[in-house]
Amino acid sequence: MYTFISFIFVFGLLVFFHEFGHFALAKLNNIKVHQFALGMGPKILSYKGKETEYSLRILPIGGYVKMEGEDEDSDDERSFSKKSPLQRISVLAAGPIMNIILAIILLTIISFSIGNPVNIIDEVTKNSPAEKIGLKSGDEIIQIGNVDIGSWEDIVAAISESKEEVLNIVVNRNGEKISFNVEPEFDKEANRKLIGITPVLKKSFINSIKISVENVFLATKAIFEFLISFFKGEASSEGVVGPVGMIHFVGKAARTSIYSLLSLAAVISINLAILNILPFPALDGGRIIFAIIELIKGKPVDPNKEGFVHLIGFVILMVLMILVLYKDIIRFNIL
Repeated sequence: MYTFISFIFVFGLLVFFHEFGHFALAKLNNIKVHQFALGMGPKILSYKGKETEYSLRILPIGGYVKMEGEDEDSDDERSFSKKSPLQRISVLAAGPIMNIILAIILLTIISFSIGNPVNIIDEVTKNSPAEKIGLKSGDEIIQIGNVDIGSWEDIVAAISESKEEVLNIVVNRNGEKISFNVEPEFDKEANRKLIGITPVLKKSFINSIKISVENVFLATKAIFEFLISFFKGEASSEGVVGPVGMIHFVGKAARTSIYSLLSLAAVISINLAILNILPFPALDGGRIIFAIIELIKGKPVDPNKEGFVHLIGFVILMVLMILVLYKDIIRFNIL
């Protein structure tokens, strides 16, 4: 039950942010929105506003925003199809963008709650190189070799990337600058050189946002690198999971800690953004491609032809989903 509730929370949050992005930009561009739905299948709850019906549906996967003229011909001036290519692109891109924003929000919450590491030593590991040379808790590391230190990340980079066997470390101890020479040890588990210190954690909202944006960028880069390797046949499909796998990992993260759950939600949100922005028919990215073609040519693509391409894309996606679902069932021994 705990796993199911965690799954509902994570995917509900992801879907809400994604669909709200489409919904908000549709309203800003004066597009008539018929439905805003969270979930799929029969309705559990619904509310009819002045123009839009808001509903919660029984299957906790997916959601949608139904706009006038999105998948059909319409003469209504407020229809999606009557808007300019740039307006339609803004509506389509808003969903993935909101997922990226959600990931930044979640990682900022985690970072601020735990605190951010700074260049002040909190603890010195017993019998470590740092203890042997006399480094102490409270020492502020200000220089390593020729590198000026301003953050914990600077310390990690200066130690792990240095090719020198012995490093000169300058610290500020009670207002006095003291110099030490230390020989780092290579840690096989961490796969880098260490001296045996842990940082003081301080809460900073601005720094938390900065670190979260950097982490989202790094995660996005890593996902694209994986996709490129995967399509080249250089990466294993073990890194690909479907709904069943997501439920498994969400449940596992929820049992670990709330921070693990929020961190996983952020990673899934980034994946969802990238998946939807890919230039594949039926996805937001595929629809954006047709809008770009119209922008270049100066006239829209035949709606029937575009609709057929999206239909083929949808069928392919459903087949892939079934294959991934089957793989998940075997991998996680569901039956």
